Amino acid sequence: MSSSLRPSTIIAATVGTLVTGFVAYAIYFDHKRQTDPEFRRALKRESRREARIAKSQAEAQGAQQKQAIKAAVAAAKDEGFPTDVEDKEAFFMSEVARGEGLCQDGSDQIEAALCFYKALKVYPQPSDLISIYDKTVPKPVLDILAEMIAADPSISVGRFGSGSAGGSEHGIDD
Repeated sequence: MSSSLRPSTIIAATVGTLVTGFVAYAIYFDHKRQTDPEFRRALKRESRREARIAKSQAEAQGAQQKQAIKAAVAAAKDEGFPTDVEDKEAFFMSEVARGEGLCQDGSDQIEAALCFYKALKVYPQPSDLISIYDKTVPKPVLDILAEMIAADPSISVGRFGSGSAGGSEHGIDD
């Protein structure tokens, strides 16, 4: 055989060249970052710009979520709620079970919160149920549920006292 280059030698030389080029670029970038004030300013500007974009995207997503929550509450109100005691009990149990299932899946937090909201609407003591939700429902779903409750003034939660049905005796009107 003749003295030709083996493929492993060519691959090793190529990898060595690439690694050397990458290390040289890293050293050049670090030197430029440390010594060039305009380059540092450009990096800071880019970082601030990315932070502003991320903040505006988060705000837009929060606004979209609030709109989705209001729409879900309005749709639930339009559907109506059972009035018979036995129907309320069956509705309550099915909605809580459905909400728990959705929480375990983690698929749709707004839908899970809507299930808990619907169950809350038919429960005779909403403040008691909310204290149970505080202990059992995951925080992101609980936060969405709190927004749903805030969007519906017909739910009296009675946070100021255990015997109070509303806040009127404490100087707060519903």
